[in-house]
Amino acid sequence: MSKVFAVLILAMMVVHLFKPLGLPGLRRRADFWKLAVLALAAISLTAALSHWT
Repeated sequence: MSKVFAVLILAMMVVHLFKPLGLPGLRRRADFWKLAVLALAAISLTAALSHWT
């Protein structure tokens, strides 16, 4: 599941560099780093949840 998140967020970052997504907090091209922080949090969460079960 973490691989799916990584590919999805990476694709969003590439698209955001060419055309900003327009979401709150992601209105400028320079905001693509926020997607990287989101990806790090999502992958960390899925890794933590997979180790608990």
